[in-house]
Amino acid sequence: MKTPTDPMYTTHLLAEHVHSLSSAPPPVSTRDTALRCILDLIGAAVAGAALQCSRAARNSATALFGKGEAAIWMTDRTVMPIAAVIANATAASALDLDDGHRAARGHPGACVVPTVLTLAPFAGVSADDVLSAIVSGYDVGVRVAAAQNAEGIQTRQSGRWAALAAVAAAASLFKVEPALIAQALSIAGVLAPNQQANGSSGYSRLTGNDVKEGIPWSAATGLMALDLARNGYTGPEDLLDHPGYYDRQRILEGLGQRFEICGTYFKPYACCRYIHPALDRLFDLVKAHELRAADIVSVEVETFGWALKLGNLLSPANLVDIQYSLPYCVAIAAIEGRGALAPVSESLLNRPDLTHLARQVRITVNLEIDALFPAETLAKVTVETRRHKYVSALDGPSGDPQRPMDWRAIEEKFLRVTRHVLSPSKQGAIIDGVLGLAAGELDPLLRHLRSPG
Repeated sequence: MKTPTDPMYTTHLLAEHVHSLSSAPPPVSTRDTALRCILDLIGAAVAGAALQCSRAARNSATALFGKGEAAIWMTDRTVMPIAAVIANATAASALDLDDGHRAARGHPGACVVPTVLTLAPFAGVSADDVLSAIVSGYDVGVRVAAAQNAEGIQTRQSGRWAALAAVAAAASLFKVEPALIAQALSIAGVLAPNQQANGSSGYSRLTGNDVKEGIPWSAATGLMALDLARNGYTGPEDLLDHPGYYDRQRILEGLGQRFEICGTYFKPYACCRYIHPALDRLFDLVKAHELRAADIVSVEVETFGWALKLGNLLSPANLVDIQYSLPYCVAIAAIEGRGALAPVSESLLNRPDLTHLARQVRITVNLEIDALFPAETLAKVTVETRRHKYVSALDGPSGDPQRPMDWRAIEEKFLRVTRHVLSPSKQGAIIDGVLGLAAGELDPLLRHLRSPG
């Protein structure tokens, strides 16, 4: 029988893994993806910083945790590190532009990247250390998320596991000893937000709220767990060793050989990933047949069942409602085009023309597609016009590893979503700063994150 100090507990094996990653340069296979994750996430945070939820997070975190030396990105405000992580993670996840991972069915980047880049100035680390910490955070977070047993853990929201990703990222950055990492993972797994009400897998149907997947508070919980462990606090180290809740084999499979960050997907549109395959298929038809919104009579979207669990409001009241409405996003795509979805803006609210077309969108479950979920998120779209019916191919969304967004595509997205916030020179400086990480230069990027655009 295992004892509380038995190194065979999964938390201990993950802790050893995190410690080993912190002791060496990042694996070459992960470097390119990590750089794309960083630039993509910074772009999402810059674009989302002006939203009310982001302003609320900045003000509340400052009031609760106080002023300090950690930067709230693109401002001249400095606060305590945990407050800055909350503020930066809130902005990063506000518009649903942040990356995701199919196996996790969630969003590691909005937790991991703000955690690492916010804390890096206090860790005395190199650019390689930063990249290794990001790889570590993604690896632990995604493995734990993918191992969740749906029978025991009812909700799939990122807040359930992002705290463990934050522990791994911060522990790698500060080169914490394995025994403390194991305790921190155990603490974080218990204290992380339960998220049972919110999101597509929650029991509430009111998805148009700012809590979303609970990522910012989960990141803060991870930092608190690590500090608690350093001060002698303990948690249940067998947390991940109960098959009714977690699949231990999935967590440990390929550990140290296959890195989960390489499975990251990137999002060209500011809405739930479940909507993206339908948008891409619609754009395929628009391009191939030069379709005009005025000619569209109806749209049928054949996809997987989870897409029907979104809010799917036909007349959204706020930007979060838009992010979770497949019919309304299809209407935006048809009437306003691709650019209006990166990012979405309040000008898209209270639009009778969009609501009218959204009412003509029908979502049906295709059993062939549903059987492939969540490994694949596919859709087929049929557009009926006044004279013809057009049927798309069956395919998945752009940005998946098998349909990748390369560095150039990520850079173009960054320039597009930040164009109203940052000057061209600031945009270029951040791009150069991210690329500089590969050359061992960390300070330029951190410096540009600390100053307004």
